Amino acid sequence: MLDSVLLALFLPCLGMSAVFIVYMCLLWYATNHHSQLPLPAKPVSNTGLSPSQLDNLPRIAGKDLVLGTECAVCLDEIGTEQPARLVPGCNHGFHLECADAWLSNHPLCPVCRTKLDPLLFTPSHSDNNNPC
Repeated sequence: MLDSVLLALFLPCLGMSAVFIVYMCLLWYATNHHSQLPLPAKPVSNTGLSPSQLDNLPRIAGKDLVLGTECAVCLDEIGTEQPARLVPGCNHGFHLECADAWLSNHPLCPVCRTKLDPLLFTPSHSDNNNPC
């Protein structure tokens, strides 16, 4: 009876020790025999809007916003007299500074992720951007 109890305790410990030894050997092999390939990195590129393109986007007062007065970039309310930037196409509005900071790095609306069409920045289209 004592032999079977000791055997029942010894075999699981032996199995766990074997698994641990195999794990340590694999870990040692992975750290010492890995190839020196560089890790993939996200390419750094300035794909946002230029300052001249930002100047072509509409500027309005906070009281003229139609789709809400919360700035999705800083999550603060846009005051009625604060300058706001309106994203053409989706008409989402943001604080002027927040929109310029976001759009200078990303050519997308922060709310709906609509990509800003390059045709919005051509002189013939910016003169006729009012559909009415």
